[in-house]
Amino acid sequence: PRGARVGGASGRQAMKAHVSIILPVHNAEPWLDECLRSVLQQDFEGIMELSVFNDASKDKSGAIIEKWKVKLEDSGIHVIIGGHNSPSPRGVGYSKNQAVAQSSGSYLCFLDSDDVMMPQRVRLQHEAAVQHPSSIVGCQVRRDPPDSTERYTRWINQLTSEQLLTQVFTANGPTVIMPTWFCSRAWFSHVGPFDEGGRGIPEDLLFFYEHLRKGGSVIRVDQSLLLYRYHPQAATHSVLEATIWTHRVRFLEERALPRWAAFTIWNAGKQGRRLYRSLTAANRRKVVAFCDVDKNKIRKGFYCHEDSQERPKPHIPILHFRAARPPFIICVKLDLTGGAFEDNLRSLHLQEGQDFLHFS
Repeated sequence: PRGARVGGASGRQAMKAHVSIILPVHNAEPWLDECLRSVLQQDFEGIMELSVFNDASKDKSGAIIEKWKVKLEDSGIHVIIGGHNSPSPRGVGYSKNQAVAQSSGSYLCFLDSDDVMMPQRVRLQHEAAVQHPSSIVGCQVRRDPPDSTERYTRWINQLTSEQLLTQVFTANGPTVIMPTWFCSRAWFSHVGPFDEGGRGIPEDLLFFYEHLRKGGSVIRVDQSLLLYRYHPQAATHSVLEATIWTHRVRFLEERALPRWAAFTIWNAGKQGRRLYRSLTAANRRKVVAFCDVDKNKIRKGFYCHEDSQERPKPHIPILHFRAARPPFIICVKLDLTGGAFEDNLRSLHLQEGQDFLHFS
């Protein structure tokens, strides 16, 4: 038992928690023991509570939570358990909102029931959040299984502090991932709550966009503080790519395109053309060219937007990237071409955010 917590949780309930760990649970039986053990093993010296919301689990999750409630409270960590046993779950957004509402801590540490925290997670992220009150604080992660999403994991762990704000439009979603989020309750209340639309809603992405609209910053503790599990049941897989695409295009049009009178789309292939077609008519008119390295596309000379209502139909030039003018919206996936695309981009000596933005 740690010095700060001797005497169990009951005597400390009157004292407001510094940090509430927010844990939504839905059929998490295979992972929950390991997840809750990682709460017990935190080395944070302040007052901590665990707020669990059990979203209609039909497995043994409820019994596992009750078992750990005793262990956690013996160690001085107050446990609040909410939930419902309707026939079907209300979704991750609803569960997180309920877990936040029933908790009392000045700071919120979000945790997914299939992940495992390193012992220093709460301590280090709390330190960062105190310094940055209007931030979402994330951290680096270790993926399990290690080879499941190598490109995505590299992206999560290697973005620079500037890229945490410039790469917010990519298909990867939030630049610090939701299961690593840590923020003040005051800031959460200012931005939130999460969208409660349920299955198929990217509630973390929508919250992240709202956070950025409100002027929030994004910080990452550069240590691996979470074991981040990949498995087919993860709620992430229930969100349709087309839904996320629409939100991303709208956010790009709202946040980035107003400051550019004209721009070039880097990629004359499928992704670049799809972005062009997804833009509003006003933003399509700002597209002065596509650029590429593919000789066949460049030889073709232009892209004709067949579905356009305009007459004559728009013909957008296709140029070699060296002949094109910035700013660029880049629709080329990173870390896929053995470094060739990155070398081409670097050779232009452009500034990310100002001269180009990544969209893929």
